[in-house]
This record gives sequence, structure tokens and C-alpha cells, in this order.
Amino acid sequence: MSVSDILMITPNPVLSGIIWFVVITLVLYLARVHAHQVIIAFTRVLQNAMRLSARSVMLAEKILIQRNQEVLLNQGREASERIIEREFERVDNTVRRDLAEYPALHRQLSEEINKIDEDYKNSIDVPPEPPGWCKAVEAVAKIPSAKGDPMVSNVLEDIHQSLIKANTRATEEYRKASHQRHQLLNNMMPQWRKVRQLLQHVDKNINSLLQRSTTIDRHMEEYEGILSQTDRAVRTLSSSSLTQFFISAFVLAIAVGGAVINFHLIARPMSEMVGGTSMIMGMKLNNIAAMVIILVELAMGLFLMESMRITRMFPVIGSLNDKVRVRMVWTFFSILLFLACIEAGLAFMRELLMEEDAATRAILRGEEGVQVVQSSYLWITTAAQMGMGFVLPFALMFVAIPLETFVHSLRTVVGVVGVAMLRALSWLLRLLGNMFRFSGAALVNAYDLLIIVPLWIERLFKGRGSTATVGDGDKDDSVPYRGAA
Repeated sequence: MSVSDILMITPNPVLSGIIWFVVITLVLYLARVHAHQVIIAFTRVLQNAMRLSARSVMLAEKILIQRNQEVLLNQGREASERIIEREFERVDNTVRRDLAEYPALHRQLSEEINKIDEDYKNSIDVPPEPPGWCKAVEAVAKIPSAKGDPMVSNVLEDIHQSLIKANTRATEEYRKASHQRHQLLNNMMPQWRKVRQLLQHVDKNINSLLQRSTTIDRHMEEYEGILSQTDRAVRTLSSSSLTQFFISAFVLAIAVGGAVINFHLIARPMSEMVGGTSMIMGMKLNNIAAMVIILVELAMGLFLMESMRITRMFPVIGSLNDKVRVRMVWTFFSILLFLACIEAGLAFMRELLMEEDAATRAILRGEEGVQVVQSSYLWITTAAQMGMGFVLPFALMFVAIPLETFVHSLRTVVGVVGVAMLRALSWLLRLLGNMFRFSGAALVNAYDLLIIVPLWIERLFKGRGSTATVGDGDKDDSVPYRGAA
């Protein structure tokens, strides 16, 4: 017996369908109140679940924001401490290099100033003193009987001639003394220039220290803002971290391009050393060997930069003794130099292999009388390939700097992306909660739509009952009915 036979109440299918429709409608009508309660309760459960989930996501978002802020402040504090430490080292070097010479400079300035002072004193213009016999001439001139006396006139004439000669001699001596004073003043010019140069040197050193102090003050303000955890410091660090992320990613992309070129430069000749037909995990052995060489070069460059304290990704290397650290610098540099020489040799071998391949292809084409002519310009490509093979390992050494910046800024970027994702998830959960909240009323209305006929009949009877009740009340004006109403 099939399901259709069970559902057939009467031989007429249409009549059976009408009966089943009526029965189902009556059942739904009778269960209307409970169905409404179930629908409302279920939608409220979903709404509360979405609301609690959104609240949990918002709490996780706050925790992640706080964590990102702590990471930003720690990174900013470390960077500021490193910059301030470097600035103090520069100030210390400046003080030791320049200000340590100040005692000798002061002594030199004192000597030069003393020489200038002595020359200046010697160059003072002192007027010549009048001869002592001028008073005697004046006394003779006051003699009353001197007028008209020839002897007195002769004496005065002799005195006049002697005075002229003495004046001439005094004038010449004065000119010689003035020339000597001018010569002393002229000799003072180099000393003044030397003093000026010394003072300019001192002024340059002082200005350098003032500039360093201004820079240190600015970094100290930023450092204090980071320690105080101000919003301005967090925004500045976040913006700086995002900028460093994109810049370091761009530089790393360039480095990856250089590594790819380096790989193709040494992959072909490596097949002659390790074999070009061997396979490991679906990759040719020569490609794996070339990749290993490049990775070892990157590692040596990274360790070299760490030993030089340019990067600080490995605190163990940075905390070593200076003597051990210097030895490690020379060790890593020697290994890197050795690998660079190997790559230069592989690049030269690559050029030879390319020439052999060209000659082999010419022979396979059956070209008779073909001779491989060495071009006079072939050494240019050979030298270029050898130069690239030697320089690229040292160029890849500096990848450690953008790599460190990329790693540190990646934490901030991941945190920002995580916050954005949690915020979007929280918004989506709140939206679903509101949708479930209003979907309860929609489902109730849809349920009532299925039983609209019994509801219409119910409303019809309720409308007639209310009309009859109102009519009886109009006839009976008793107060108890109105009070009941």
C-alpha cells in the first residue's frame, strides 16, 4: 500500500485533498497559540545566541586592540631607545674627538692672543719728545738785548740750523718707527686669521652638539609619549609601522627578483657538478643545490649583519663579547666571500656550457664547414656574468635589514587586519541577531496566513458578538454593564 492510497479518504482525490486541507488547517488553528510561542521562543534563542556571540567577538576585539597597542608601544620603545642610544654615542664621539682637543686649543688661542697683544703694544704710536735744548732757545729768545745784537743773531742762526737738522733726523726716525709699527700690524693678520679659524672650528663643534641635543630632545619627547601610552603616540607608531611594512615588502620583492636571477645564473652549471638527471621529491638536484647555495648566502649575510649589530633579530649574537663578535664577523664574511667566488666560477662555467650547446646544435643541424668563431666581444658577457655572480651574494646580504623591518611591522599589520575581521564579524552577528528578531514576527504572520480562513471566521463571529453586546448596552443604561465594560 502506497502513501497515496493511505491519504485517499474518499475515492475522489479532489475531495480527499479538500478534507486533508481542512483537517490540517483546523489543527494549525488549534495549535496557533503554542506555535506562536515556539516561533517567538526559537527566534529569541537565535537572537540571544547572535548577541552573545557578537559580545564575545567585541571582547576579543578589545583584547586584540590592547595587545596590538602593547606590541606597538614595545616596538616603538625599543626603536626609540636604539635611536637615543645611537645619538648619545654620536655625542660621546663628538665630545671625545673634538672637545678633548680643547685644552690644547685653549693654550694655542692663549699663545696667539698674547702674541697679538704684544704686537699691539709695540705698534702703539708714541709721539717723539721735543728736544731738551728747546727751553734753552726759548730762554735766549727772551733776552732783552738780543734784538739787534749780531752775536745773538749768529747764535740763534746756528741754533736754527741745528734745530732743522734735529727735526729732519727726528722725522726720519719717526717714519722708520711708523714703518716698523705698520709691519707689526701686518704681521698680526695671519694670527688673527688663525684665531678666526680656531673659533670657527669651535663654533662648528658647538653647533653640532646643539643640533644633536635638539634631536635628542625630540626623540626624548617621543619616548616619553610612548611611555605615557598616549593616543598620539599610538597613532604615529601605527602609521609608521604600516609605512615600513609596505616599504620593506617592496624591497623584499626586489631582493626576491635578485635571488631568482642568481638562481638561474648558477642552476645550469650546477648540473655538471651534482648531475642534472637526479631528482629529489620531483625537483632536479641541480636546482636544489643552487637554491641551497643561495639560502646559505642569505643566512651568512643575516648572521654577518647581526654580528655587526646592524640588525637585532638574534639577541644571542648581539650579546656576545666584542672579541668573539668580531671573530664571527670575519668568519661569516670569509664564508660569504668564498661562496661569491664559487658563484663567479659557476657563472664562467655557464658561459662555456652555452658555447658548447651552440656548437652542438650547429653540428646537429648538419651545417658543414661551420666553425665556431670566438667573438671579440664575448668577454663582455662573460665578465658581466662573473661580476653578477660575485656581487649578488653581497647584495643579498643587505636583505636582513628590510627582513627585520618586515617581520616587526607584520605583527602590527596582522593585528590591524585581525581587528578589522573581528569588527566585521561582530557587525555580521548583530545583523543576524536583528534579522532573527524580526523574522519571528514574520514567521508568525506567515503561520497566520496559512490559517487565514479560520481566523477570518473567528473575527467574523467576534465582530457579531461585539455588535450584539454593544446593542444590548444601548438598550440597558444600567451602570453595572458600563462598569463591566
